[in-house]
Amino acid sequence: MTKTSTAELEVRPALLRDVASIVFLLRQTGWAQTDPHALSAAVNDENRHVVVACRGSNPIGWGKTHFWDYSDGNAPAGYYLGGVSVLPSERRRGVASALTEARLQWIWSRVPQAWYVVNAGNTESIELHKRWHFIEVGRSPQFHTTTFAGGVGLLMRAERPSP
Repeated sequence: MTKTSTAELEVRPALLRDVASIVFLLRQTGWAQTDPHALSAAVNDENRHVVVACRGSNPIGWGKTHFWDYSDGNAPAGYYLGGVSVLPSERRRGVASALTEARLQWIWSRVPQAWYVVNAGNTESIELHKRWHFIEVGRSPQFHTTTFAGGVGLLMRAERPSP
């Protein structure tokens, strides 16, 4: 696995010892329901990639991928970017971008397409992902197990860049 470092920021694969810090981080960012066992399973799953962003030894953000081995309506089987959370005090400093880049490089080392789903109203996420040329390929109230506040989600796809 490749580590990504910029200035004081290090993005690295999450380890089991990071799960408690991720749970703490999620609670700080408003995710009330967090299952440490599910996070541990994700960290140990070879078809998933969980990363943490740290300043020193302190995790300030995290992100994950999902692998769906079956299609569900408009959503094809494949590797999907999952959620990203960054401490409020660390936002707008490139942390989410670094977490996204690390996860995309991991996906693109396996397959030529990356997917993600997003609430149609989440313009910050949509803008962030334009850097990697994500395009909308579908709309639905649900993709796989994800439903959307307001009822509309977007299915987005990006192709691995040519060398």
